[in-house]
Amino acid sequence: MTTTEEFTLSEEDSVLLPSDEDVEFYAEHGWYLTKKLFTDEEVDGLVAASEEYYAGERSRLLPVRPPRLAYWTPDQGNVQRHNDYVHYESDPLASLLLKPIIGAVAARLARANEIRVFQSTLIYKPPIVGLPSNIVPWHFDKHYWASSSSQNMLTAFIPFHDCSEEMGTITMVDGSHRWAEVGADDSTTRHFAERDRSQLEQMLTENAAHNGVGVRKVPMVIPKGHMSFHHCKTYHGSGANVSARPRRAVSLHLQDGANEFRQFPLSDGSLAFYNHDSLVRKTSDGRPDYSDPDYCPILWRD
Repeated sequence: MTTTEEFTLSEEDSVLLPSDEDVEFYAEHGWYLTKKLFTDEEVDGLVAASEEYYAGERSRLLPVRPPRLAYWTPDQGNVQRHNDYVHYESDPLASLLLKPIIGAVAARLARANEIRVFQSTLIYKPPIVGLPSNIVPWHFDKHYWASSSSQNMLTAFIPFHDCSEEMGTITMVDGSHRWAEVGADDSTTRHFAERDRSQLEQMLTENAAHNGVGVRKVPMVIPKGHMSFHHCKTYHGSGANVSARPRRAVSLHLQDGANEFRQFPLSDGSLAFYNHDSLVRKTSDGRPDYSDPDYCPILWRD
């Protein structure tokens, strides 16, 4: 577990933090493009570590398999790959993904004193035009985190190369985190891969209309070593990879220090569930502990 003594930045890293103007921009727009937080060598290290992971290398395995785990294996073929908990299963990936500068940037944007990892998903989008799995429909992450108390969580999208619109980069719906939501039901707590794409498109349109705004889509053009951040209620998605090479990335989902498990009842009387609930230790009152350092390590503490 990281100790508080480790939560310091060098002068070189300190200049990479968002400015006050950047923080205000994030608050208004719901997304932010960083400065160069990784060296080229570190990004190349992420590629190498991901290839080792895809080849079956693991530092450790999850002790149980949660029911909604995204976990690509070679027998699934050449589709878009999603693998959760890579920060837990792969020390080579974790050594780079858990850099304090990432947490420090997130803390500035979220205006939080502490940032913990919530989830990490390794993503590989193959360069196959027309592949259905390559299209990620419009959604926002908080829908899947209904069992989390925080409304201030955020995600770092970390590509392993220059990431362009041609590659199917992540695309934000500008300012959508500030919309009042309509039309939500129990289905929104399911991952976008388990939901009808046309329904998700309709929800985006209806919510924009309800808020009296248009839908402004902003593709994130991200140079190598940079990353984007987005608020947990910012609608986002991605298009097909029509380039000549795969799009490689990690979605690093982050939680502020105040986040904890909450009961979120569904219409059938059951409670909203997140995969952590099968894995993490319990709090003194028996709830899943979203600060369990094995799965949700502290990335930054001010």
